[in-house]
Amino acid sequence: MKVTKIGHCCLLIELETLTILTDPGAFSQEQNHITGINVVLITHEHGDHLHIESLKQVIKNNPDVQVYTNTATGKLLDGANIPYILLEGRDSISIQGTLIEACDAQHVEIFEDIGQVQNTGYFIADKLFYPGDAYANPEKPVEILTLPVAGPWARVADVIRYARDINPQRAFPVHDALLNEKGIGSQHKHCARELSAKGIDFISMSAGESHEF
Repeated sequence: MKVTKIGHCCLLIELETLTILTDPGAFSQEQNHITGINVVLITHEHGDHLHIESLKQVIKNNPDVQVYTNTATGKLLDGANIPYILLEGRDSISIQGTLIEACDAQHVEIFEDIGQVQNTGYFIADKLFYPGDAYANPEKPVEILTLPVAGPWARVADVIRYARDINPQRAFPVHDALLNEKGIGSQHKHCARELSAKGIDFISMSAGESHEF
């Protein structure tokens, strides 16, 4: 499995028979030029995870791509005449031999009901778990955790405790586009120190970087 962090929460996940793009949001643009994508997974409707014009460009460049998301996000796609397939709750599907499992969990509170939308995490190939904007637990062993490390709802202590609870073999940071270079360095440093103390390998990936898992 090769993972490229395009930016923020937009990831390109390349498996033997399938290439997956996650959350083509407004905080990255490189996804608009990629071909060879089979599947797009959208966790929720917030603009940093779903930018309609970006998604349209992805579909234009990949006419056979299938978009998977939840009911709430699907309503926005309906309004944009973008076809999609529901994958939410604890549903699962096998696509070209790759298992993708949904894991609905509440979006972490920003303040009271601000931004409280349906959020669906996705567990890919029994290996990588991407929770979206939630401290979701798939209730099964996780090899690779995509760890949201920053945002209006993400406190460092909660981020670290969440990763420790999941206890993956490895983790790498997402949801960090709101931080400047110094902020990213500080946040990653905290995570690396505290997770390594628990035997979790924290891989400090920046936008544009790739890693083979």
